[in-house]
Amino acid sequence: MAAARYRRFLKLCEEWPVDETKRGRDLGAYLRKRVAQAFREGENTQVQDPEACDQMYESLARLHSNYYKHKYPRPRDTSFSGLSLEEYKLILSTDTLEEFKDMNKGMWKKLQEKFASRSPEEKYKAWTQPLSRPRT
Repeated sequence: MAAARYRRFLKLCEEWPVDETKRGRDLGAYLRKRVAQAFREGENTQVQDPEACDQMYESLARLHSNYYKHKYPRPRDTSFSGLSLEEYKLILSTDTLEEFKDMNKGMWKKLQEKFASRSPEEKYKAWTQPLSRPRT
């Protein structure tokens, strides 16, 4: 029976898309990693709690098949912001979120990061360099 569970999870992993724009945050990649951890021995893996395993599979299968999207349809495909799905994908990409994170940092935080990884001598040189005036 464990072999059948393993094959069902593998089929679900194959069908689940991986979004390359969400490096480190993608549900498809996380699902693949968790299945590999749970079934380390492949089809020979002994499942500790078969009911919980089956319930997890059914839940993931419902998410993948958009069961809840069809069960509770939305009247419009927009949100309160009025952005489209493509615009949300662009905003939620890892690169864009990193850019926003850098934009929202204050001057003090940027200075702390600039000098945090250096040795004390390098910090002193970095602080005194812009303060010294050229001799005339």
